[in-house]
Amino acid sequence: MTLVDLRSDTVTKPTAAMRRAMAGAEVGDDVYGEDPLVNALEERVAAMFGHEAGLFVPSGTMGNQIGMRLVCQPGQEVLGDAEAHVVTYEMGAAAAVFGLSTRTVVSDGGVLSADQLISQVRPFGNWHLTPTAAVAVENTHNRAGGLVQPLEELEKLFAWSRDAGVSVHLDGARIWNAAVASGVPLDTYGRLADTASVCLSKGLGAPVGSVLVAGADRIAEARLWRKRLGGGMRQVGVLAAAGLHALDHHVDRLADDHARAKQLAERLGVDPAGVHTNMVVLDGVAAPMLAAAAKGEGVLVSEVSATRVRLLTHLDVDDAGLDRAVEVLAPLL
Repeated sequence: MTLVDLRSDTVTKPTAAMRRAMAGAEVGDDVYGEDPLVNALEERVAAMFGHEAGLFVPSGTMGNQIGMRLVCQPGQEVLGDAEAHVVTYEMGAAAAVFGLSTRTVVSDGGVLSADQLISQVRPFGNWHLTPTAAVAVENTHNRAGGLVQPLEELEKLFAWSRDAGVSVHLDGARIWNAAVASGVPLDTYGRLADTASVCLSKGLGAPVGSVLVAGADRIAEARLWRKRLGGGMRQVGVLAAAGLHALDHHVDRLADDHARAKQLAERLGVDPAGVHTNMVVLDGVAAPMLAAAAKGEGVLVSEVSATRVRLLTHLDVDDAGLDRAVEVLAPLL
């Protein structure tokens, strides 16, 4: 039985070409700053997003948490969406590790509203209140089905933040998808955030890693936090080589994933207009029963809740895989 895994775009395996790049990687001790491919990756990603410097970290969670710590002190708060990854899926790390408070607002389907967030910001200098030091933005928005955030709202929030003395952190785990889907350049998104964590191991298909980008002084501090958290890695150029290969070969092809997601939605009776990138959401279904039955036929899906299933297209799902998924899922629906 051929397995079709639609649970996430994190399940991809390195391509043969990526494995060759990894096998031939030149390496050095990255804790000493001596791994040439890590240095190249950090410089390249920082430049792509219009920032001074970057830091290669093992995971998007580490990138997000360090990024927020750079712009928020213990006892201060980060404000964000109620369904944001940084508060939903990162195990309370901001509070448990860094002493940061988080507060959330319930948005309209995950869509960023600058005015809504601004209205909830709490000022510095009032000893009755926990001050809002930063706002966290997720683009694309995972639990909103791969939603691309509106550029005008991002611009409005960032412009306001300059005068307000509030920082913006971007959880850009799938910012590559946002850029390909919207046509907005990566450096435009990057310059609308003080710190940003961008992931290589989702749609780009690398096996491990994210890059945190920010100003040079902040990245110097981030390097200390990475070491404190056990994220200092040694001859890690084998992983940086995968990331560099992904940047060379796997960004533009995200459009294929987006097209397949729309096809999948349409063939399963879901309005393709609601598919922004590479995620298809099935609502009002008996999720555990659907997932179990599909698994029995070799199609894996993600149970988001008792009545919601999520399907993701990615590097390892071709047209044949899409056909097989429809063959299995359509009768179940």
